[in-house]
Amino acid sequence: MNAFLTVIPIILIRYGLLSRVNKEALKRAGLFAPVIGREKIAYWVYQISTILILLYLLFLKIRADSEWFYIGLVIYSLGIILYGASIINYAKPKMSGINLNGLYQVSRNPMYIAYFLSLLGCVFLTQSMILLVLVICFQISAHWIILSEERWCIKEFGEEYLKYMDRVRRYI
Repeated sequence: MNAFLTVIPIILIRYGLLSRVNKEALKRAGLFAPVIGREKIAYWVYQISTILILLYLLFLKIRADSEWFYIGLVIYSLGIILYGASIINYAKPKMSGINLNGLYQVSRNPMYIAYFLSLLGCVFLTQSMILLVLVICFQISAHWIILSEERWCIKEFGEEYLKYMDRVRRYI
């Protein structure tokens, strides 16, 4: 089975589910916070690694010939479930626009965690070291993107976001 099929649930959740729950949230999800300094490099690494991951998955096959398949299936499935839940939570922010409900009570970045788990699951499903390197580049660059988003959130939501940051971890 072609590994690119693992991308279809992510696309359906992001564009199908998000637009059904809240069309404004779909617009918000497409915006990137302003980046400065090293974040600019991270932004491009993030974009390029995303494209390379998607393209590389087109050429990979899911390998069901070892226990790695089952480990990958569990991790990938967990990532997809968390992604769906985080998208639903993202689509229903407070009136001020800040997300504090659902998974956002546990992590300030549940979508990024879900992406990482889904992609890590793909690494195990395909048993590809090249994909692992791409996912690591993606995740490191995502950290810098998160920093720019948090700076933007502090500017946008002020004290409310600072209190939220004190209560909730960036990652799980």
